[in-house]
Amino acid sequence: MAVVAVLGLAALAFLGVREAQRARLVPDGVSPPTFQLTKHEGGSLALSDLKGRVVMLDFWATWCPPCREEMPSLVKLAKEYESQGLVFVAASRDDGPTAPQEVDYFLQRFQPELRPYVVYADDDVARAFQVNALPTLYFLDRDGKVIDAQRGMLSEDGLRRRIERALKR
Repeated sequence: MAVVAVLGLAALAFLGVREAQRARLVPDGVSPPTFQLTKHEGGSLALSDLKGRVVMLDFWATWCPPCREEMPSLVKLAKEYESQGLVFVAASRDDGPTAPQEVDYFLQRFQPELRPYVVYADDDVARAFQVNALPTLYFLDRDGKVIDAQRGMLSEDGLRRRIERALKR
């Protein structure tokens, strides 16, 4: 009986921490400011250009182990759900003058299929999305409003559930 009580309290504490983390992210229903993001392959992208599609916006960095672990699932699911209106934006938080070279090395060596999705998110973008830990994932609905957010890595099944829920909205 004591074990069940302890497990129950642990589960409640875990859920409380998860909710507190979510509360520190941009709330659902908010339209984030429009930014021009520089694409890794050249050119720029504004999130407002993606209206009409569901956006899976992942803030990551080459030096972030959970980001690196989660990335193959993100790329796989982005390709799988693209025909249903999902757009994947991989917003790199690598910074400094060598960031493009570091990202390019990472792409060549570890994740070449990520290349077309990579943009650079500067400090202003990170502040607007309240990114203070990596990875941080947002889903934007077809009108560009936040509908879901997660700080920390998700399993492929967890990502799939969130993508499917976002596409149904």
